[in-house]
Amino acid sequence: MHTWKLEIEYEGTRYRGWQIQHNAKTVQGELMSAARQLFASRVEIGGSGRTDAGVHAVGQIAHLRAPELKANVTPRQIQHGFNDLLPHDINVLKVTNAPENFDARRNAVARYYLYQISTRRTAFAKNFVWWIKDPLKVAEMQEAARLLVGRHDFYSFCEKEEEKTVSTSVEVVASEVFTDGDLICFRIGANRFLWKMVRRIVGMLAEVGRGNSSVADFGRLLKFQSNAAAKFTAPPSGLFLEKVLYKGDAPPAAQKSISLMG
Repeated sequence: MHTWKLEIEYEGTRYRGWQIQHNAKTVQGELMSAARQLFASRVEIGGSGRTDAGVHAVGQIAHLRAPELKANVTPRQIQHGFNDLLPHDINVLKVTNAPENFDARRNAVARYYLYQISTRRTAFAKNFVWWIKDPLKVAEMQEAARLLVGRHDFYSFCEKEEEKTVSTSVEVVASEVFTDGDLICFRIGANRFLWKMVRRIVGMLAEVGRGNSSVADFGRLLKFQSNAAAKFTAPPSGLFLEKVLYKGDAPPAAQKSISLMG
């Protein structure tokens, strides 16, 4: 069995998320379709974690496993082969040889997401930001974001139907709000994420920024179970899976928004 590590970027606008689904276009599904053509045999592709419908990635990691090959193939040949077959909004950035037992999800030690709020209307970046017309108090948003660091119960920030049988306790290793030009960005790193967790955090941070909710109100959502955050769920357009960390990896560069051209 041969195993490779894939680094992937994609625009999630046209997809129903990462995870393969019947009768729906997904990123994993497109990769599997390309892999079947490349290898002419059954292969396995597993991601570091799923992203929801409309969510993007600039640093998704996946493992690719293929049975014994009839001919030697290099990582670069695999990368070019994928990119010749994949649609325009999915791109394999890098392929490297990996140990046979490498698992993109199980071996990951942390994942980082970045959300971009635009403070102005834009003709070019609609699919990659959430435009908020109201003025936002960034200092209050920053104060609220700092409350997330540590281990907390994120029940109030997740989709209940999905997480009924899953622990809602998450260890957050980094959380910050910063500005970059016309963008207000929220970055969060954690050992794992719950369905809609980041988008609901962002929605409530925006309410704090608008002055409709206080920092103390935000903090109470970490201490008491509530359904209040659900109606403020931020749209998926501004959310990116930024980086997946494995043992020895460094976190993303601080206070830097997503550059869509690298």
